[in-house]
Amino acid sequence: QVQLVESGGGSVQAGGSLTLSCTASGSTFSRYCMAWFRQAPGMEREGVAHIDSNGNKRYPDSVKGRFTISKDSPKNTLYLQINSLKPEDSAMYYCAAVPATCTFGTPYNSWGQGTQVTVSS
Repeated sequence: QVQLVESGGGSVQAGGSLTLSCTASGSTFSRYCMAWFRQAPGMEREGVAHIDSNGNKRYPDSVKGRFTISKDSPKNTLYLQINSLKPEDSAMYYCAAVPATCTFGTPYNSWGQGTQVTVSS
């Protein structure tokens, strides 16, 4: 397993931008499928981006065009840039990792503690 620590969340106004970071340790970061999920109170957890070991990226239609996932393998850091923030983007954002094929349904076995994003209108 890999240990994950998120940062970069905060309170922003609608239309603003944030970049979330997730620092990994404990294993070979570059070999993992890395993903970002979010969960709002009372809602199911939702996958918002994933990137595989080759750098291929996938987003659900709900965030496509506004969310960008990237990684810096030498720094063992995963990023999520979020533009044009909307109130409905408010949630706890988690990064996750698994040494397996990248899908949102993959049973990720490493999770961070989350970072809160709150968007006001």
